[in-house]
Amino acid sequence: MGADIAREFPAAAETFEKANDIIGFDLTRLCFEGPADELNTTTISQPAIFTTSAAILEVLSADPATSVLKPDIAAGLSLGEYTALYAASLISFEEALTLVHKRGQAMQAAADATDGAMVSIIGLDEEKTARLCAEAREGELLEPVNLNCPGQIVLSGAKAPCRRAQELAPEYGAIAAVALKVAGAFHTEMMSAAAQTLEQALSDCDIAEPADIRTIANINAEYYQTAHAIAQGLVEQLTRPILWQRCMERLLADGVENFYEIGPGRVLTGLMRRINRKTKVVNISNLQAINELPGVLSGVPRH
Repeated sequence: MGADIAREFPAAAETFEKANDIIGFDLTRLCFEGPADELNTTTISQPAIFTTSAAILEVLSADPATSVLKPDIAAGLSLGEYTALYAASLISFEEALTLVHKRGQAMQAAADATDGAMVSIIGLDEEKTARLCAEAREGELLEPVNLNCPGQIVLSGAKAPCRRAQELAPEYGAIAAVALKVAGAFHTEMMSAAAQTLEQALSDCDIAEPADIRTIANINAEYYQTAHAIAQGLVEQLTRPILWQRCMERLLADGVENFYEIGPGRVLTGLMRRINRKTKVVNISNLQAINELPGVLSGVPRH
């Protein structure tokens, strides 16, 4: 993760080195070399994904051919909201990474203390998914928590109702129901202890007041208006649903035409294809994409 970019660009290598110093262990080695099972844990994957995303942003800022690309609006799904806030210059790299590290540790601790799971339901709308939840719940915790795009909603809660939902989903017409390889029931009340820990960490964090670059909140698809609202949104997203489809529909309704996905992977690019297939998304996730970006930008508005 990020190794090819760091080898090519000093700005990216410096970002990874800085991350090692901030969190006190060799994150760079885990990102570049693995092992995958350790990199994929909640406590490591969150700072790893954020650092890789920030490294790409630093590369783009350092190159005159790509530094002209300035966002009007920033958005990120769950953990990605920290990258969005960093891209909008509302939080420093040091403070964002420290928060992300504490967030991952707190979420893992909360998962270890509870018995939760998540399952992705493919092919159902919100109304049918709600009915599926109602039948599978049987008095236990089960909620739709990631409303990602049409036909993709993730449920989260206790393990038994998640399992029942997976078994019942075909009866409601689902194409598939996939148990996710996650540590626990994220974005539910099972993460309340993690939310409390994060709230305490945020009390010591310096978040700037929103200014030129707007950032949209996962929890309500509204633009953050104050630093206090940002801190509150970061805490609440641990126990509340992530409304990604509504966030993207809000941006489209507000006239956003060009989207750039920055960070490892292509998840958001894929989700936008389901939300609005005509929307142009440029994925910037690896060295090849960075090298091709100047050509992509020629003839594309810089905002």
